[in-house]
Amino acid sequence: MKRLLAAGALVLAGLAPAAAQQATDPQNTVYLDTKDGRITILLRPDLAPKHVEQIKALTKRGFYNGVPFHRVIGGFMAQTGDPTGTGTGKSDLPNVPAEFTKTQYKRGSVGMARSSDPNSANSQFFICYEGCGPLTGQYTLFGEVVSGMDVVDKIKKGDPAANGMVSGPDKIVKMQVAADAKS
Repeated sequence: MKRLLAAGALVLAGLAPAAAQQATDPQNTVYLDTKDGRITILLRPDLAPKHVEQIKALTKRGFYNGVPFHRVIGGFMAQTGDPTGTGTGKSDLPNVPAEFTKTQYKRGSVGMARSSDPNSANSQFFICYEGCGPLTGQYTLFGEVVSGMDVVDKIKKGDPAANGMVSGPDKIVKMQVAADAKS
């Protein structure tokens, strides 16, 4: 009986999503704090190792602290990572080459924004509300929200007539890798 239970547990562990298996990895978990609370993002180096390293490097530098959610489209996504808030800014690190996968975008998926050049991702990223499925295989998916989607839902929405650009946008108060978190 013990062998049967152990075998069953192994089978179930093998069926668990990669995210569930990695959920306790503080090196690949990011806390994104807003005025409304904390969003916990599980990074997926199994899908996009170069993008995860870029996000972690920028996070450890404090790059994202105070950066606005400059483009927020209700029913689609909330975009941040541009220190200028215009949608054209980026970090001083080199751009990251595309790491596209067939992993489906869904509510809570976190992907890298880019220009029309697939290899232009740098610091901007977005969190999906819904409707991101068509981005699958065209934008690098590098993480998923494991808690705090209620906080994501509270991010100030942009003007649909202005392609979702937000005036007086909500900001990232603090973003940190869980392993380095002080509070």
